Amino acid sequence: MELDRQPTLEGELVTIRPLRPDDWDALFAVASDPLIWEIHPAHDRWQEPVFRKFFDHAIACGGGLAILDKATGAIIGSSRYDVHVPDQDEIEIGWTFIARAYWGGIYNREIKRLMLDHIHRYVGTVVFIVGQDNLRSRGAMEKIGGELIEGRHHRGDGTVFADHVVYAIRRP
Repeated sequence: MELDRQPTLEGELVTIRPLRPDDWDALFAVASDPLIWEIHPAHDRWQEPVFRKFFDHAIACGGGLAILDKATGAIIGSSRYDVHVPDQDEIEIGWTFIARAYWGGIYNREIKRLMLDHIHRYVGTVVFIVGQDNLRSRGAMEKIGGELIEGRHHRGDGTVFADHVVYAIRRP
């Protein structure tokens, strides 16, 4: 079965679909809130040139996803399936952010559940690279069952992220 890194996924609260270049304006409108990034390692991502690089990489990586509020159809954030390491039966889910109005857990849980259920059909382990001091994201990882991998600070491809930790969720 060929790995599908750009599915359309439907939940009760959100629709997740492939990110498109014409999503720029709507997604930057969400990302331009500095408070989204205040404890994130890339705390300047709310700035247009910095976010442009983030957005362009999401398009280029082939796994960028837009997250839409199912009730309104508005883009509320983004995530992606990034580095896939077939030899390790592993893929990264990451680069996720949502508008502050959607913080509090229920949206993030549904987003991650939809993404995990989908990708676990293809790979056994999903990793998440999280800023070491990003307590909000670390707490969210723990709420959805992420296991902290002690001593690991890199992707499966060997890319090291200083001041980051790695969580894993394995196929049930």
